[in-house]
Amino acid sequence: MYRSDIGIVSAGTGLPGDAIGTAALAERFGFGAPWEHWVNTFIGTTSRHLAIDLETGEARATLADLGEEAGRSALESAGLEPGDIDLVVMGTATPDLLMPATVNVIADRLGIDGVPSFQLQSGCSGAVQAMDVASGLLSTGRYRTALVLGGDVCAKHVVPDADFSRLPPAELVNLVLFGDGAGAVVLRREPEPGAALLRGLFTRLVGLGRDPGQTLAWFGANRTFDQPAATEDYKAIEERVPVMAVEVLKELLENLEWSEADLRYLLPPQLSGRMSALIGERLAVPHAQQITRVNEIGNCGNGLVFVQLERALEAMGPGDRAVGVAIESSKWIKSGFALERT
Repeated sequence: MYRSDIGIVSAGTGLPGDAIGTAALAERFGFGAPWEHWVNTFIGTTSRHLAIDLETGEARATLADLGEEAGRSALESAGLEPGDIDLVVMGTATPDLLMPATVNVIADRLGIDGVPSFQLQSGCSGAVQAMDVASGLLSTGRYRTALVLGGDVCAKHVVPDADFSRLPPAELVNLVLFGDGAGAVVLRREPEPGAALLRGLFTRLVGLGRDPGQTLAWFGANRTFDQPAATEDYKAIEERVPVMAVEVLKELLENLEWSEADLRYLLPPQLSGRMSALIGERLAVPHAQQITRVNEIGNCGNGLVFVQLERALEAMGPGDRAVGVAIESSKWIKSGFALERT
């Protein structure tokens, strides 16, 4: 596991429009009260933010729009100018275009230029992977300050005029599970006193021989439109993610020689409101305050870790420790990080 003393200086988020409740979705797609009850009981996500107009299907925001908002907020919170950034890294599963890379569009809008930039194609572990890449590069001494971005816009895969009554469960669940959003953090080598230090961080592919738990199709290249854009093997996710989350927590604590009692905050994986609650119970750190946002804003993929971090940074006091866990189900990646406020 990579261990570092890189500091998280600030965080910012970008969410499109007002939150959309489950009742509004039920009315829009022609579902009745039983469906709404099923969502509230078995999914547990009460609202989400969407980057499209549900009535027309028109885009209200792009990933670049949301990433710009999140990045600008993180820079302002850190008291930094665009010229202070000498490295930009982004993780996303849903870039606006194949080219130009969304990370470069965001950097351009923020006024960041003349620096290395990287965009990682990844699911829900992409935010941690982006922090891993950025912190590793910062540790070489070649760079001092990195802007790290993550986010996804999943609503663009929704066809507003589709017959939703005919959708199989693996597709129907995506209507309520996902939301759209982006987040950002500023990482710094040799940060000012009082920063939250990244004491530990790792990502690991563990999908050998396992079928994907999630797929997201790209139609632009192969022009094959007779398959769903997004699917979820929810049963496989429900079975495997809690186990993997426990493994991540155990490995982080053992490598840092921390105990569960040392943790003040816990940032569990953010699949859905219900799943996050179940995973939190499985992690069995009852005295740690859990920071969960997915029930309010939906699963916005690579944005959620940074949304959680924004809340954690606001809450952490001197000496507080926190652990975050993110699991990617597309080809099964474990990732996690540990923070300590100095």
